[in-house]
Amino acid sequence: MADFSIWEVLFLLCFAVSWPVSIIKSIRTKVVIGKSPLFMSLVILGYIFGIIHKVLNNYDIVTWLYAFNALLVATDLTLYFVYIGKNRRDMGMK
Repeated sequence: MADFSIWEVLFLLCFAVSWPVSIIKSIRTKVVIGKSPLFMSLVILGYIFGIIHKVLNNYDIVTWLYAFNALLVATDLTLYFVYIGKNRRDMGMK
């Protein structure tokens, strides 16, 4: 029997499927206006707290799902900073 919660795995897998959609859209359109770097940073922080909890209290394979999700959000956040300057210039913003 598995030592981890299937519900936690399903939760993390849903997000692991969702973030690539956002990443692909950013790469395809190169438009990131409307995305929130604060929100993405807080999501990454949440995943880091999840990793810390898993390492300290219940280290299992799910820990790697937290890390994978954090990596996906960090990728999206990186794309935000890559494209935001050009987006602002294109829109006549400072």
